[in-house]
Amino acid sequence: MKTIQSLMLAAIVLGTSACASNAVKQQPVTELNAAPSTSGTLVASAAAVPASPTTIAPLPAQDMGAVDQDSTVNRAIVGSNISPADTSAQASVASANAPEAITQAEPDAEALHTQPPVRDPWEGFNRKMHGFNNVLDRFVFRPVAVGYDTIVPDPVQSGVSRFFSNLRLPVTAVNQALQGRPGQAGQSLGRFVVNSTAGIAGVFDPAAHIGLPKRDGEDFGQTLATWGWNDSRYLVLPLLGPRTVRDTVAIVGDQPLSPIGQIDKSGIADKLQIVQMVDGRAQMLPLDKFRKDALDDYTFVRDAWAQRRNRQIEQDLSRSRD
Repeated sequence: MKTIQSLMLAAIVLGTSACASNAVKQQPVTELNAAPSTSGTLVASAAAVPASPTTIAPLPAQDMGAVDQDSTVNRAIVGSNISPADTSAQASVASANAPEAITQAEPDAEALHTQPPVRDPWEGFNRKMHGFNNVLDRFVFRPVAVGYDTIVPDPVQSGVSRFFSNLRLPVTAVNQALQGRPGQAGQSLGRFVVNSTAGIAGVFDPAAHIGLPKRDGEDFGQTLATWGWNDSRYLVLPLLGPRTVRDTVAIVGDQPLSPIGQIDKSGIADKLQIVQMVDGRAQMLPLDKFRKDALDDYTFVRDAWAQRRNRQIEQDLSRSRD
Protein backbone atom coordinates (compact mmCIF):
# COMPACT_ATOMS: atom_id res chain seq x y z
CA MET A 1 0.00 0.00 0.00
CA LYS A 2 2.81 2.42 0.85
CA THR A 3 4.50 1.60 -2.44
CA ILE A 4 1.41 2.57 -4.47
CA GLN A 5 0.95 5.75 -2.45
CA SER A 6 4.61 6.69 -2.88
CA LEU A 7 4.42 6.18 -6.66
CA MET A 8 1.25 8.22 -6.92
CA LEU A 9 2.72 11.03 -4.78
CA ALA A 10 5.91 11.08 -6.85
CA ALA A 11 3.95 11.22 -10.10
CA ILE A 12 1.78 14.06 -8.82
CA VAL A 13 4.78 16.08 -7.63
CA LEU A 14 6.73 15.57 -10.88
CA GLY A 15 3.75 16.28 -13.09
CA THR A 16 2.57 19.37 -11.27
CA SER A 17 6.06 20.86 -10.92
CA ALA A 18 6.72 20.38 -14.64
CA CYS A 19 3.46 21.95 -15.76
CA ALA A 20 2.37 24.45 -13.14
CA SER A 21 4.54 27.27 -14.48
CA ASN A 22 3.18 26.88 -18.00
CA ALA A 23 -0.42 26.46 -16.89
CA VAL A 24 -0.68 30.06 -15.70
CA LYS A 25 0.54 31.49 -18.99
CA GLN A 26 -1.23 29.15 -21.36
CA GLN A 27 -4.58 30.36 -22.60
CA PRO A 28 -7.42 27.86 -23.02
CA VAL A 29 -7.76 26.37 -26.46
CA THR A 30 -10.31 28.36 -28.40
CA GLU A 31 -10.51 26.66 -31.73
CA LEU A 32 -13.10 24.23 -30.31
CA ASN A 33 -15.51 27.12 -29.89
CA ALA A 34 -15.89 27.22 -33.64
CA ALA A 35 -17.23 23.69 -33.79
CA PRO A 36 -19.66 21.67 -31.70
CA SER A 37 -18.35 19.33 -29.01
CA THR A 38 -18.14 15.75 -30.23
CA SER A 39 -18.08 12.28 -28.76
CA GLY A 40 -18.85 8.81 -29.96
CA THR A 41 -21.83 8.47 -27.67
CA LEU A 42 -23.19 11.99 -27.91
CA VAL A 43 -26.86 12.08 -28.86
CA ALA A 44 -27.79 14.96 -31.17
CA SER A 45 -31.03 16.54 -30.13
CA ALA A 46 -31.12 20.24 -30.97
CA ALA A 47 -33.44 21.17 -33.82
CA ALA A 48 -34.83 24.37 -35.24
CA VAL A 49 -38.49 25.09 -34.58
CA PRO A 50 -40.57 24.82 -37.78
CA ALA A 51 -41.74 28.18 -39.11
CA SER A 52 -44.13 29.35 -41.78
CA PRO A 53 -42.90 29.73 -45.36
CA THR A 54 -42.38 33.45 -44.76
CA THR A 55 -40.26 32.99 -41.62
CA ILE A 56 -37.14 35.14 -41.71
CA ALA A 57 -34.00 32.98 -42.00
CA PRO A 58 -33.60 31.05 -38.71
CA LEU A 59 -30.19 30.60 -37.17
CA PRO A 60 -29.13 26.98 -37.72
CA ALA A 61 -29.27 24.94 -34.54
CA GLN A 62 -26.16 23.11 -33.38
CA ASP A 63 -26.16 19.87 -31.48
CA MET A 64 -25.12 19.56 -27.86
CA GLY A 65 -24.75 15.90 -26.97
CA ALA A 66 -25.04 13.98 -23.72
CA VAL A 67 -23.51 10.76 -22.31
CA ASP A 68 -25.50 8.22 -20.33
CA GLN A 69 -28.91 9.86 -20.97
CA ASP A 70 -27.71 13.20 -19.64
CA SER A 71 -29.38 16.55 -20.46
CA THR A 72 -29.43 18.17 -23.96
CA VAL A 73 -29.42 21.79 -25.00
CA ASN A 74 -31.82 22.99 -27.68
CA ARG A 75 -30.74 26.24 -29.29
CA ALA A 76 -32.61 27.74 -32.32
CA ILE A 77 -33.30 31.34 -33.18
CA VAL A 78 -36.59 31.66 -35.10
CA GLY A 79 -37.43 34.81 -37.03
CA SER A 80 -40.71 36.67 -36.72
CA ASN A 81 -43.57 35.45 -38.92
CA ILE A 82 -45.10 37.97 -41.27
CA SER A 83 -48.82 37.39 -41.78
CA PRO A 84 -50.48 37.92 -45.15
CA ALA A 85 -52.30 40.91 -43.71
CA ASP A 86 -49.07 42.83 -43.11
CA THR A 87 -48.38 45.68 -45.47
CA SER A 88 -45.34 45.64 -47.69
CA ALA A 89 -43.81 48.45 -45.60
CA GLN A 90 -44.16 46.45 -42.42
CA ALA A 91 -42.61 43.44 -44.09
CA SER A 92 -39.69 45.56 -45.26
CA VAL A 93 -39.11 46.91 -41.75
CA ALA A 94 -39.22 43.39 -40.28
CA SER A 95 -36.78 42.16 -42.91
CA ALA A 96 -34.42 45.05 -42.17
CA ASN A 97 -34.47 44.48 -38.41
CA ALA A 98 -34.14 40.68 -38.51
CA PRO A 99 -30.37 40.53 -39.23
CA GLU A 100 -29.67 42.85 -36.31
CA ALA A 101 -31.77 40.70 -33.94
CA ILE A 102 -30.02 37.55 -35.08
CA THR A 103 -26.62 39.23 -34.76
CA GLN A 104 -27.35 40.22 -31.17
CA ALA A 105 -28.67 36.79 -30.21
CA GLU A 106 -25.84 34.88 -31.87
CA PRO A 107 -23.13 35.48 -29.20
CA ASP A 108 -25.46 34.44 -26.36
CA ALA A 109 -26.49 31.27 -28.20
CA GLU A 110 -22.88 30.44 -29.02
CA ALA A 111 -21.83 30.96 -25.39
CA LEU A 112 -24.59 28.62 -24.25
CA HIS A 113 -23.54 26.00 -26.78
CA THR A 114 -19.83 26.06 -25.93
CA GLN A 115 -20.21 26.21 -22.15
CA PRO A 116 -18.82 22.97 -20.67
CA PRO A 117 -20.73 21.08 -17.94
CA VAL A 118 -17.96 21.94 -15.47
CA ARG A 119 -15.83 25.03 -14.88
CA ASP A 120 -12.39 24.57 -16.41
CA PRO A 121 -10.26 27.70 -15.80
CA TRP A 122 -7.11 25.53 -15.50
CA GLU A 123 -7.51 24.00 -18.95
CA GLY A 124 -3.87 24.55 -19.89
CA PHE A 125 -2.60 22.62 -16.88
CA ASN A 126 -5.33 19.99 -17.18
CA ARG A 127 -4.51 19.31 -20.82
CA LYS A 128 -0.89 18.63 -19.92
CA MET A 129 -1.93 16.21 -17.16
CA HIS A 130 -4.40 14.58 -19.55
CA GLY A 131 -1.61 14.05 -22.06
CA PHE A 132 0.66 12.64 -19.36
CA ASN A 133 -2.01 10.16 -18.30
CA ASN A 134 -2.64 9.19 -21.93
CA VAL A 135 1.02 8.29 -22.36
CA LEU A 136 0.89 6.07 -19.27
CA ASP A 137 -2.33 4.51 -20.50
CA ARG A 138 -0.99 3.86 -23.98
CA PHE A 139 2.19 2.11 -22.89
CA VAL A 140 1.22 0.59 -19.52
CA PHE A 141 -2.42 0.42 -18.45
CA ARG A 142 -4.20 -0.32 -21.72
CA PRO A 143 -1.86 -3.15 -22.87
CA VAL A 144 -2.22 -4.81 -19.47
CA ALA A 145 -6.00 -4.37 -19.54
CA VAL A 146 -6.24 -5.81 -23.06
CA GLY A 147 -4.20 -8.85 -21.98
CA TYR A 148 -6.37 -9.27 -18.88
CA ASP A 149 -9.55 -9.02 -20.95
CA THR A 150 -8.21 -11.53 -23.49
CA ILE A 151 -6.91 -14.16 -21.08
CA VAL A 152 -9.33 -14.04 -18.15
CA PRO A 153 -12.79 -15.60 -18.82
CA ASP A 154 -15.80 -13.32 -18.55
CA PRO A 155 -17.30 -15.08 -15.48
CA VAL A 156 -14.02 -14.60 -13.62
CA GLN A 157 -13.88 -10.94 -14.62
CA SER A 158 -17.43 -10.48 -13.34
CA GLY A 159 -16.46 -12.06 -10.04
CA VAL A 160 -13.44 -9.76 -9.70
CA SER A 161 -15.59 -6.72 -10.44
CA ARG A 162 -18.16 -7.80 -7.82
CA PHE A 163 -15.35 -8.33 -5.31
CA PHE A 164 -14.10 -4.74 -5.62
CA SER A 165 -17.65 -3.39 -5.78
CA ASN A 166 -18.32 -5.11 -2.48
CA LEU A 167 -15.24 -3.50 -0.93
CA ARG A 168 -16.67 -0.06 -1.74
CA LEU A 169 -19.90 -0.70 0.16
CA PRO A 170 -18.64 0.59 3.56
CA VAL A 171 -17.73 3.92 1.94
CA THR A 172 -21.11 4.01 0.22
CA ALA A 173 -22.99 3.24 3.45
CA VAL A 174 -21.24 5.99 5.44
CA ASN A 175 -21.85 8.59 2.75
CA GLN A 176 -25.49 7.59 2.39
CA ALA A 177 -25.89 8.15 6.12
CA LEU A 178 -24.12 11.52 5.91
CA GLN A 179 -26.51 12.53 3.12
CA GLY A 180 -29.50 11.78 5.34
CA ARG A 181 -30.47 8.36 3.96
CA PRO A 182 -30.05 5.96 6.89
CA GLY A 183 -32.35 3.35 5.35
CA GLN A 184 -30.21 2.98 2.26
CA ALA A 185 -27.08 3.03 4.41
CA GLY A 186 -28.43 0.06 6.35
CA GLN A 187 -29.17 -1.82 3.13
CA SER A 188 -25.63 -1.21 1.88
CA LEU A 189 -24.15 -2.52 5.11
CA GLY A 190 -26.46 -5.52 4.90
CA ARG A 191 -25.24 -6.24 1.36
CA PHE A 192 -21.64 -5.97 2.54
CA VAL A 193 -22.14 -8.43 5.39
CA VAL A 194 -24.08 -10.98 3.32
CA ASN A 195 -21.82 -10.86 0.27
CA SER A 196 -18.64 -10.84 2.33
CA THR A 197 -19.69 -14.08 4.04
CA ALA A 198 -22.12 -16.12 1.97
CA GLY A 199 -20.85 -14.49 -1.22
CA ILE A 200 -17.21 -15.43 -0.54
CA ALA A 201 -15.76 -11.93 -0.09
CA GLY A 202 -18.18 -10.50 -2.62
CA VAL A 203 -17.26 -12.71 -5.57
CA PHE A 204 -20.93 -13.74 -5.68
CA ASP A 205 -24.03 -11.66 -4.94
CA PRO A 206 -26.43 -13.64 -2.76
CA ALA A 207 -27.73 -10.38 -1.26
CA ALA A 208 -29.64 -9.71 -4.47
CA HIS A 209 -31.58 -12.96 -3.98
CA ILE A 210 -32.78 -12.00 -0.49
CA GLY A 211 -34.16 -8.61 -1.48
CA LEU A 212 -31.24 -6.27 -0.71
CA PRO A 213 -31.14 -3.89 -3.69
CA LYS A 214 -27.91 -2.92 -5.39
CA ARG A 215 -27.47 0.85 -5.55
CA ASP A 216 -24.93 3.13 -7.13
CA GLY A 217 -21.75 3.74 -5.18
CA GLU A 218 -21.40 6.91 -3.14
CA ASP A 219 -18.31 8.86 -2.12
CA PHE A 220 -17.49 11.84 0.05
CA GLY A 221 -17.28 14.13 -2.99
CA GLN A 222 -20.98 13.51 -3.61
CA THR A 223 -21.68 14.12 0.07
CA LEU A 224 -19.87 17.48 -0.02
CA ALA A 225 -21.96 18.40 -3.06
CA THR A 226 -25.21 17.65 -1.24
CA TRP A 227 -23.94 19.78 1.65
CA GLY A 228 -23.63 22.79 -0.64
CA TRP A 229 -20.29 22.50 -2.44
CA ASN A 230 -21.97 21.91 -5.79
CA ASP A 231 -19.74 24.06 -8.01
CA SER A 232 -16.08 23.10 -8.19
CA ARG A 233 -13.27 23.51 -10.69
CA TYR A 234 -12.27 20.69 -12.97
CA LEU A 235 -8.88 19.18 -12.17
CA VAL A 236 -6.88 16.38 -13.81
CA LEU A 237 -4.32 14.63 -11.61
CA PRO A 238 -1.55 12.23 -12.60
CA LEU A 239 -2.73 8.61 -12.37
CA LEU A 240 -5.97 9.63 -10.65
CA GLY A 241 -7.40 11.21 -13.78
CA PRO A 242 -10.41 13.58 -14.02
CA ARG A 243 -12.08 14.97 -10.94
CA THR A 244 -12.75 18.34 -9.31
CA VAL A 245 -11.09 20.20 -6.47
CA ARG A 246 -13.99 19.06 -4.28
CA ASP A 247 -13.49 15.40 -5.22
CA THR A 248 -9.74 15.69 -4.60
CA VAL A 249 -10.34 16.99 -1.09
CA ALA A 250 -12.89 14.20 -0.55
CA ILE A 251 -10.21 11.53 -0.92
CA VAL A 252 -9.18 12.33 2.65
CA GLY A 253 -12.64 11.31 3.84
CA ASP A 254 -12.98 8.12 1.79
CA GLN A 255 -9.51 6.62 2.16
CA PRO A 256 -9.77 5.59 5.86
CA LEU A 257 -13.04 3.75 5.13
CA SER A 258 -11.60 1.55 2.38
CA PRO A 259 -11.09 -2.08 3.53
CA ILE A 260 -7.99 -2.29 1.34
CA GLY A 261 -6.46 0.55 3.30
CA GLN A 262 -6.94 -1.41 6.53
CA ILE A 263 -4.76 -4.32 5.40
CA ASP A 264 -1.54 -4.29 7.41
CA LYS A 265 0.59 -6.15 4.89
CA SER A 266 1.49 -3.58 2.25
CA GLY A 267 2.39 -6.29 -0.30
CA ILE A 268 -1.16 -7.64 -0.31
CA ALA A 269 -2.69 -4.17 -0.38
CA ASP A 270 -0.48 -3.15 -3.30
CA LYS A 271 -1.44 -6.22 -5.31
CA LEU A 272 -5.13 -5.58 -4.67
CA GLN A 273 -4.75 -1.97 -5.79
CA ILE A 274 -3.05 -3.07 -9.01
CA VAL A 275 -5.72 -5.67 -9.79
CA GLN A 276 -8.43 -3.09 -9.10
CA MET A 277 -6.81 -0.63 -11.51
CA VAL A 278 -6.49 -3.29 -14.23
CA ASP A 279 -10.10 -4.43 -13.75
CA GLY A 280 -11.36 -0.86 -13.93
CA ARG A 281 -9.37 -0.14 -17.08
CA ALA A 282 -10.62 -3.34 -18.71
CA GLN A 283 -14.22 -2.25 -18.10
CA MET A 284 -13.53 0.98 -20.00
CA LEU A 285 -12.05 -0.69 -23.09
CA PRO A 286 -15.35 -0.37 -25.06
CA LEU A 287 -15.07 3.43 -24.74
CA ASP A 288 -11.71 3.56 -26.51
CA LYS A 289 -13.26 3.55 -29.99
CA PHE A 290 -15.42 6.57 -29.08
CA ARG A 291 -12.43 8.46 -27.74
CA LYS A 292 -10.54 7.67 -30.93
CA ASP A 293 -13.34 9.12 -33.07
CA ALA A 294 -13.68 12.29 -31.00
CA LEU A 295 -12.31 15.51 -32.50
CA ASP A 296 -10.76 16.42 -29.15
CA ASP A 297 -10.11 13.64 -26.64
CA TYR A 298 -9.64 16.06 -23.75
CA THR A 299 -13.03 17.70 -24.29
CA PHE A 300 -14.71 14.33 -24.77
CA VAL A 301 -13.34 12.92 -21.50
CA ARG A 302 -14.01 16.11 -19.54
CA ASP A 303 -17.59 16.55 -20.70
CA ALA A 304 -18.49 12.87 -20.41
CA TRP A 305 -17.04 12.66 -16.90
CA ALA A 306 -18.65 15.92 -15.77
CA GLN A 307 -22.08 15.01 -17.15
CA ARG A 308 -21.99 11.67 -15.37
CA ARG A 309 -20.81 13.33 -12.14
CA ASN A 310 -23.48 16.01 -12.29
CA ARG A 311 -26.11 13.34 -12.84
CA GLN A 312 -24.93 11.43 -9.76
CA ILE A 313 -25.14 14.57 -7.63
CA GLU A 314 -28.61 15.45 -8.97
CA GLN A 315 -29.80 11.95 -8.06
CA ASP A 316 -28.34 12.31 -4.55
CA LEU A 317 -30.10 15.64 -4.04
CA SER A 318 -33.37 14.16 -5.26
CA ARG A 319 -33.09 11.14 -2.96
CA SER A 320 -32.23 13.33 0.01
CA ARG A 321 -35.43 15.35 -0.53
CA ASP A 322 -37.60 12.20 -0.70
